[in-house]
Amino acid sequence: MALTDDLSANSLRTAFSRFPSGVAALCAIVDGEPQGIVASSFTVGVSLDPPLVMFAVQNSSRTWPVVRRSGRIGVSILGEGHEDVCRQISARTGDRFAGLALDSTDGGALFLHEAALWLDCSVEQEVPAGDHHVVLLRVHGHAAPEGDNAPLVFHGSAFRRLETRDALV
Repeated sequence: MALTDDLSANSLRTAFSRFPSGVAALCAIVDGEPQGIVASSFTVGVSLDPPLVMFAVQNSSRTWPVVRRSGRIGVSILGEGHEDVCRQISARTGDRFAGLALDSTDGGALFLHEAALWLDCSVEQEVPAGDHHVVLLRVHGHAAPEGDNAPLVFHGSAFRRLETRDALV
């Protein structure tokens, strides 16, 4: 094995893409309008007591400062059929919520239909981390849809689907 010392953004992006991750939409109603970002850096189970999850957001994000103003943030773990929804919400222009089926709470958390998991969260802490901030979110409630709604997976800079294999006996 030969390690490279090329730590350029492109080289690291390619290396990091080898690790599969779920995709989360973090959305809220702010000033009466839906706002949201998409993160493939989302991690559940950071802490059970208190219940915390986290994600990383680029310092250059223009949308995160708006979303974080909401008292509550709805985290929708995107499902297999959400590839186009992911692209739409992460677009830099246009109505990023046009035509999407949404639900919201009185606190402003905004959720996408057909997600694999929903979490009602608030910002617990933000920690500077290079060109990103790591954001800890406190979970106030959760729900999962009935049935088997598999999550969307991001791997190798592409969307993937989980495949279930029979257990070896």
